[in-house]
Amino acid sequence: MLFYGQIYNNEIQSCYTIFFLILCSESLYTQLKYSNDFLQIGAGARSFSLSKSVVASVDGPSSIYWNPSSLVEMQESSIEIMHAAYFGGIANYDQISYVSKYEDGAAYGFMIIRLGIDDIMNTINLVDNNGNTDYDRITLFSVADYACLFSYAKSDVFLGFDVGGNAKIIYRKIGSFANSYGIGFDISAQKKINTWKFAAIIRDATSTYNTWIFDPDEYSDVYLSTGNEVPVNTSEVTIPSMQIGVSKLLFSNDIYKIHSELDFDYYFDGLRNTLYSNKFFSVNPHFGSEFVYKDVFAFRFGLGDLIKNTDFIGEKYFTIKPSFGIGFDTKNIVIDYALANFDTFQQGTFSHIVSLTYNFK
Repeated sequence: MLFYGQIYNNEIQSCYTIFFLILCSESLYTQLKYSNDFLQIGAGARSFSLSKSVVASVDGPSSIYWNPSSLVEMQESSIEIMHAAYFGGIANYDQISYVSKYEDGAAYGFMIIRLGIDDIMNTINLVDNNGNTDYDRITLFSVADYACLFSYAKSDVFLGFDVGGNAKIIYRKIGSFANSYGIGFDISAQKKINTWKFAAIIRDATSTYNTWIFDPDEYSDVYLSTGNEVPVNTSEVTIPSMQIGVSKLLFSNDIYKIHSELDFDYYFDGLRNTLYSNKFFSVNPHFGSEFVYKDVFAFRFGLGDLIKNTDFIGEKYFTIKPSFGIGFDTKNIVIDYALANFDTFQQGTFSHIVSLTYNFK
């Protein structure tokens, strides 16, 4: 995603960046760990303020992404919208979700996610066949990723476990140059024992398949003139990953509530820059805690993305990213805010995330 910012900020060289983007997209097909990576970002400002440690404590419309089985706990229909400025405002990350009860012990919902960069300048035709520069020939295009999730959950399916799942439809596009279609499935389960709650979700449980279609008419002349190979239609696969979590209600009375959660992300695509990694899987732990006052005001913080790094003299060290947030709940309307680091490559880059939830009484 970083080269999208280069496209946006360097208008004169944008045509070369477009070609580089398409070439990189094609080369990434063999690197399965980065396929559909925008679906690893998350949903809901509350979750980001807790460093995404919410799989066992999430509620409301964000449950579609984190743990669809928790939809069975909802008491009314809800709608949620979220917006975040990504990469310093270069990209926008947006989400809208709706959940509702289907019957006693069952619920459903749907969510739409978009990550995109708009109004990118296309300067492929900036210079005409006679070598004249004509700025009127500049056009604009967008690079965007879309996902639509359809959820269903059922309580007490076996041994007291609630079970839920998502069907995902994915659409990705690079202007008129290329687009991709994909489909996949998630499955989750949860169980509550006194003040403890355990939950897990397997994303892309059956693997998610994307098919890319290129339009070489948009760029083939330049590719051929520079000796580059024109991309052809191809496919990519996103293999399963898993997030498990355990939450504990530490204290509760009529005034205060305190809860904490510890989660672990498991990736089965080989080495990653995480706390522990080998050629078979990688593990990324993260932690979040929430303090609620009179069920109205919430104060949250989290620690996540514990990354192992190596400095210029070969010494290893670890970095960790904090996150913070607040919430305001009027029962019908819930407003959440988070200050969190989206960017894996930059330790100090924080984004503001805001979400608004409306509960239908």
